[in-house]
Amino acid sequence: MTDQQAVGSAVFDRQYLAGLISRERETYGQRHAGSRHAFETTGANLLGGVPMTWMRMWAGGFPVYFGEAHGARLTDIDGNGFIDFCLGDTAAMAGHSPAATVAAVTRRYGELGGAATMLPTQDAGWVAAELTRRFGLARWSFTLTATDANRWAIRVARQLTGRQKILVFSYCYHGSVDEAFILAGPDGPVSRPGNVGAPVDPRQTTRVVEFNDLAGLERELAARDVAAVLMEPALTNIGIVLPDPGYLAAVRELTRRHGCVLINDETHTFSAGPGGCTRAWNLDPDIVTIGKSIAGGIPAGAYGLSEELAGRILADADADVEDTGGVGGTLAGNALSVAAMRATLEHVLTDAAFDGMIAVADHYTAGVQDVISSRGLPWTITQLGARAEYRFCPVPPRSGGESEAAADPLLDEYLHLYTVNRGVLMTPFHNMALMSPATTFTDADAHSAVFAAAADELLS
Repeated sequence: MTDQQAVGSAVFDRQYLAGLISRERETYGQRHAGSRHAFETTGANLLGGVPMTWMRMWAGGFPVYFGEAHGARLTDIDGNGFIDFCLGDTAAMAGHSPAATVAAVTRRYGELGGAATMLPTQDAGWVAAELTRRFGLARWSFTLTATDANRWAIRVARQLTGRQKILVFSYCYHGSVDEAFILAGPDGPVSRPGNVGAPVDPRQTTRVVEFNDLAGLERELAARDVAAVLMEPALTNIGIVLPDPGYLAAVRELTRRHGCVLINDETHTFSAGPGGCTRAWNLDPDIVTIGKSIAGGIPAGAYGLSEELAGRILADADADVEDTGGVGGTLAGNALSVAAMRATLEHVLTDAAFDGMIAVADHYTAGVQDVISSRGLPWTITQLGARAEYRFCPVPPRSGGESEAAADPLLDEYLHLYTVNRGVLMTPFHNMALMSPATTFTDADAHSAVFAAAADELLS
């Protein structure tokens, strides 16, 4: 990369950017001295010093340590307050500890008692009916994570088709599903960098194409060894990549023509509306998987099957879904998680709430776009319902590969440090902002002001 880079009609110096980053890192260390001390002293028995190793992915060299959170506000152990646009990378899309969910969890675990009984509750039927209303799939079952929901969906597809391979898209996000850690490289499929301890080479289990590449998809499906196409209706974890007009309808037609099950993972794309992209865009998948946000931050996941698929798997004598073939574990569908799902879907992430969340996201997007346009920055912002993300490239990427190629680690570090040092918390590993029912227009304006100040310093 050259020392200077054109930005609209302006030019900024990469060494100057490095100096800004150094200044912001120093400020970060000063503002979060308690978090730094905690990171250095409390992690001796934690792998990588943190409860989950991805918690190390902070631009300041150590993570902010969580103190308390309510609604769209979070406070760290140093007493620093934040407008939280990260929201647990979607897990807290309902906002932190929404009152209805708190009440339901308190009643279930405290007043009524018990969570892990291996017995169903009446809440489960309500949640399944509500998910059917929202997504259109007729039969639902529960897990603790979307990863487990995806694994079960893959098993169903393999059982019913008699095929072994899964097709995914480069830089897709499906949790820790082994089959998804593969990329479409220039010389053919390759294991995704960082795919630690893969049980097998993913080329043995998976076909992969770039998002929005219909010709590539048709070519791979023509082998007729693909049990399921597992996809996000829009890519989300490599920056938001939206489908071209007509693309998803063509995917549906191709999967039917080639005898594949179509699985929509709505875990992140749930931001599109109360029924995710499936409802917002009138999609017709065979299976929907979802997790993270549907229980207000309590661990929960779910998968829904079409009536036809559900009937076939239950009628299959070789599909031992009650025992060996069951996926989810002892705690899946536990009373506490199901109570949290019911309260969150019934009272928090409602149809009306999504209207408000998307309106705030519209305002957020407009504010960021105004900064980009007024400063002549060759950057873009893309919105998916209540979620928005800016990228440091002049045209929105159309595929995961294009989105990865547009990454600018120095600008990422600068913006992440600049915002967190001024009380705005973004997702630490990309520039995603999510709106909860508690997020306000004033919150969006506060981010726009910080974003504008960051851009102005960059261009000064």
